[in-house]
Amino acid sequence: MLIAIPDVLDAAGVAKVRALIDGADWIDGNATSGHQSALAKQNEQLPEDSPVARDAGSLVLDALSAAPLFVAAALPLKVYPPLFNRYAGGDTFASHVDSAIRIRRGSDFRVRSDLSATLFLADPDSYDGGELVIEDSFGEQRVKLPAGHMVLYPASSVHRVEPVTRGVRVASFFWVQSMVRDGGARRILFELDQAVQDVAGRLGQDDPASVRLTGTYHNLLRRWAEA
Repeated sequence: MLIAIPDVLDAAGVAKVRALIDGADWIDGNATSGHQSALAKQNEQLPEDSPVARDAGSLVLDALSAAPLFVAAALPLKVYPPLFNRYAGGDTFASHVDSAIRIRRGSDFRVRSDLSATLFLADPDSYDGGELVIEDSFGEQRVKLPAGHMVLYPASSVHRVEPVTRGVRVASFFWVQSMVRDGGARRILFELDQAVQDVAGRLGQDDPASVRLTGTYHNLLRRWAEA
């Protein structure tokens, strides 16, 4: 399931993150690459253990916790601390698949990467190229979203970032271990959650239909979730 999540950060939130990261010291993006990615990646990245990356990542995590569409779609158990990258002057990231397990260096923190996320931090009109191209069962999906918007997609997908030929593409990226490991089950729960919200909005949360649908959702979540 590929889903765009609007307004994870509002304009003020984007500006706050950019104020932190724009003047920081950036390094070769391959600092966190696996073998396959290192052959494909050409970009810059903030060192993940830098104070700036931690502070900016905390802002992103706070925004995610207040984004109900993200919570409904991802059902997050663990979120890898957000990282930050930028592409300019022809930088690109060729087709690759994200590593199944992401381990934070120097710690015992690790996540199973069920989902990958990219939070765009630059206005799409400020750079050319830089589309995130994700291959799924419906073919290639080309994603280039407004600043503050995020795309969530299966980490098992083959994906790439097209070369940036003008301006600078800036984004945060991270991985999510979901409480529900199976992608098909996660999709069912998401669609059911959206139906619950629709029925409750029209009939009220106390309506018997809303109560039954809500109960069905939680019973399925109880059956499928790992907590």
